[in-house]
Amino acid sequence: MTRITIAKGDGIGPEIMDATLKILFAAGAQIETDEIEVGEQVYRSGNTAGIASSSWDIIRKNKVFLKAPITTPQGGGYKSLNVTTRKFLGLYANIRPCISLHPYVKTKHPVMDVVIIRENEEDLYAGIEHQQTDEVVQCLKLISRPGCEKIIRYAFEYAKQQNRKKVTCFTKDNIMKQTDGLFHKVFDEIALEYPQLENEHWIIDIGAAKLADTPEYFDVIVMPNLYGDVLSDVAAQITGSVGLAGSANIGESCSMFEAIHGSAPRRAGQGIANPSGLLQGAIMMLNHINQSAVAERIQNAWLKTIEEGIHTYDIYKEGTSKKKVGTQDFADAIISNLGKTPKTLKSVRYAATAQLQLKPYLRPATKIKVLLGVDVFVHWSGTDPNLLAQHLLPLQTDTLELTMITNRGIKVWPEGFEETFCTDHWRCRFKTKSNRTINKNEIIQILQQAERAKIDTIKTENLYSFDGIPAFSLGQGQ
Repeated sequence: MTRITIAKGDGIGPEIMDATLKILFAAGAQIETDEIEVGEQVYRSGNTAGIASSSWDIIRKNKVFLKAPITTPQGGGYKSLNVTTRKFLGLYANIRPCISLHPYVKTKHPVMDVVIIRENEEDLYAGIEHQQTDEVVQCLKLISRPGCEKIIRYAFEYAKQQNRKKVTCFTKDNIMKQTDGLFHKVFDEIALEYPQLENEHWIIDIGAAKLADTPEYFDVIVMPNLYGDVLSDVAAQITGSVGLAGSANIGESCSMFEAIHGSAPRRAGQGIANPSGLLQGAIMMLNHINQSAVAERIQNAWLKTIEEGIHTYDIYKEGTSKKKVGTQDFADAIISNLGKTPKTLKSVRYAATAQLQLKPYLRPATKIKVLLGVDVFVHWSGTDPNLLAQHLLPLQTDTLELTMITNRGIKVWPEGFEETFCTDHWRCRFKTKSNRTINKNEIIQILQQAERAKIDTIKTENLYSFDGIPAFSLGQGQ
């Protein structure tokens, strides 16, 4: 018997959770539940996190969390509970299977069977944002080697366990050569450990286009957080409906399972919501807690029900569907099909355990780190970068010279174009002559001189090389 934590959430959440639990118990799931309250009411009580500290204790004790959708109030500084949960509990891997149910659910892609594995903790979802000038805000994109290694190794191990054939990586490292470049580099390194699996890399934009047009080309796709968030919804939708997809959020200790759709408050209380998304999450949960036989039983019964044309309003289609039902009747239909298998749709067989044992992360040897300069970000309301350069050139030291000014990443000095539109946010690069090392006192000297000259410095980024390789981007056009 496994004790799990459940949260019924908001909107349609209570209805689909009740239906899901009814199916799980009818199928013989060996679980006991502890219910906690999360979501809108907790937010409006003054808790901006949407969850009480006592609820955290229950989740951490049980290790397994089945969560219905919640509503996050707009404005007021409320934080996404999903993001908070993933980060607090170290749920580094988000797994979303996206499978076509053709011909019973309308889709343009009848043979689609794609699993998207998304890094879940870092990237732009670090949520580190600042307003730096009147016109410019920034969001810090964080990609770490351990974050890359964990999610990419998980993708390969998942593909190996599930008898998949290929793992594809999506990044934008033609532009973000340091952050996305690291993700791609680690992917190539780990791929060498799995010679039995095909591997490939796509730039995210053409990869997304290929996924939307020809999803049957892909098998398992791994990608950083933001891309995975967007494309997993796209992939779910083109199978026929976002409402049919569930997801797993896996960590080294805890795990969370959910539908990928929202709380749909306009449908709440009507008894018509489709519980399939949460049920799919629950099936992934059963696999995770080594109750794969029950998971198989439920999934095959669900497929049989879809095959019989017993559909909720969101997938009901005249000529294909046979009967339109509400939430509870749909659950009852699945229960009546327990022990049966579909005839047209492919029945499932799950591995005995879905828990993957990954190699522990080993920190690499420390590299030789050399300080080569600094990017000084300046708030300046002028429009002529040549004039700004005149203000900055006196800040140069014996070893640091002004080599470049960019605006929104594009080089505007020296030899900029007057056609380039500039905001009030400027990156001013001071770099060593002949790439010789400097110390931070020289950077402090520049900042002190800038203060005396009444230049508004708002941020600095040190420029380093690691083992002789520059670890900073050039300006666009440089």
